[in-house]
Amino acid sequence: MRIWLAAGAALTVGALLSWTPVARDFDNAAYDWMCRLFPIERPAPQTVVVGVDETLLRDTGGMRALRSTLAGLLERIAAAQPAVVALDFTLADAGDAAEDARLAAAMRRIPNLVLATDLAQDASGWQDPQPAFAQAAKSLGHVHADPDPVCRWIQLDKAAGTARRWALAMEALAPGERAEESGGAIVWAGQRIPAHRVRIAYSRSLPRVRPEDVRGKAVFVGATALTAARDRLMTPLGEMMPGVEIHAQLYETLRESRFRTDVPAWAMAALMLAVAAAVVFAVQRWGYVVGAGVVAVAHSIPFLAFRADLVAPISGIAAAAWLPGLTAAAWVYFSARRSLDRYQRAIHWVTHEMRTPLTAIQGSSELITRYALPDAKRREIAGTINSESKRLSQMVQTFLDVERLSGGQLELKREPVSAVTLIESCVARAAPVAERKRQKLIVEPVEAAADGDRELLEFALYNLIANAIKYSGEDTEVRVSAKRRDGSIAVAVEDHGMGIAPRDIKKLGTKFFRTRSAERSGIAGTGIGLSIVREIVRHHGGKLEVRSAEGAGSCFTMVLPASEIGVEN
Repeated sequence: MRIWLAAGAALTVGALLSWTPVARDFDNAAYDWMCRLFPIERPAPQTVVVGVDETLLRDTGGMRALRSTLAGLLERIAAAQPAVVALDFTLADAGDAAEDARLAAAMRRIPNLVLATDLAQDASGWQDPQPAFAQAAKSLGHVHADPDPVCRWIQLDKAAGTARRWALAMEALAPGERAEESGGAIVWAGQRIPAHRVRIAYSRSLPRVRPEDVRGKAVFVGATALTAARDRLMTPLGEMMPGVEIHAQLYETLRESRFRTDVPAWAMAALMLAVAAAVVFAVQRWGYVVGAGVVAVAHSIPFLAFRADLVAPISGIAAAAWLPGLTAAAWVYFSARRSLDRYQRAIHWVTHEMRTPLTAIQGSSELITRYALPDAKRREIAGTINSESKRLSQMVQTFLDVERLSGGQLELKREPVSAVTLIESCVARAAPVAERKRQKLIVEPVEAAADGDRELLEFALYNLIANAIKYSGEDTEVRVSAKRRDGSIAVAVEDHGMGIAPRDIKKLGTKFFRTRSAERSGIAGTGIGLSIVREIVRHHGGKLEVRSAEGAGSCFTMVLPASEIGVEN
């Protein structure tokens, strides 16, 4: 569960990072790359561009004679009978009267003419065409773009003051139509456009033709000359494109209804959650290699979505894959390290505890083989070897039983265990150690019985007594007592040793934890014995109570269920 909480926190951080400006720039760059990787092919576009290029300007007198040039182009276009003509020139200023009259007359020859209008520099109003031109047009469309700095999308509607204009390409799609809005979408000439801001589905290029070759086509007329630098914008395809062609590309996008829509926020959140869950599950269940494979598959999602004209921010997918994945990988790694460290310490504890009986067995066997001893002495030494071997075997079995008990693989042997017998047995084993430190063991048993596993309870109590002796100084007392409580037996071991600081009491019983005072004392220990005691008491349905003060000794009490049967004398 904790690994999932950590991964969830990492996913939250990733989601927040995916909303930053840096992530947005990364997503835009990825979108541009996918546009270049999967360019749109339009073998038979319905849109053509008639450009005012350098050659045409040179031959017709340059920009000063632009309106005469446009009049000539429109006259030739009108003769070819196009479907619609969109003129990407803002004709807001009055020019030469004769030229304006000729241009207006040429415009009137085109049934479906859309003229350009643009926002004033202060966005206070529109730069509409001269009245003579506007009257010849069926509608006006705005040519305002907001590149950042790449022109990826166009806002279909723009407002200045109280006047609202639709995009030139949209007006060219159905000149003179009125837009209806429904649930954030736009209904235009029976076509539903999903949003007011539309990503342009760019193809490599649209045909640039002569005015005579436009029959039945949607014609966009505009500046293509390199000298018209203001009207050239960078596109996701990685190239500069004249504004008139950008409007033509938008027209094709609208005509084909090829709308690249952003994945909704709720769907993106669900997708990120699914990606994170898949990566974490893979790492936790099958390891790093499979987890890395899931991360790689997750990175293909934005590409697959793009092929379906859906835009899924790659930063969100990457954050959902990498941050929870790395968190899970780190968690698994450190969990494995902790498990390995735990088992190493467990082995160290076992070997430490085994050292005493092994030393006794080794010393006794050397005495028998090296010296000619009397039969009585040999029998005594053989008895020591036998008892210590049994003790060693019992120690190993107890350790294994505790490990199996912790894993839920062992059922306790339930029998009445006399408190007197339990205490006397453990005190007898600990007495030689106490004598070496000139410590006095005081026993205060009570005639009562606990309900439990005799061998495990002996192990637990002996461990408490051994700890009390180990962490107490010379010429002190260790008191072992038993009392009846309501339906329980409380077996306590009290010493006058170094004591435990309040901040460490809560951590007692945690595997491999040692108090600071124990660490400073230099007394050898592994921190596993008390955890085993707590585990034994817990599985008996009891509890381990600790009362201590630093420098004033400690009292450990095993509160165990009392036996209702009693113990036979």
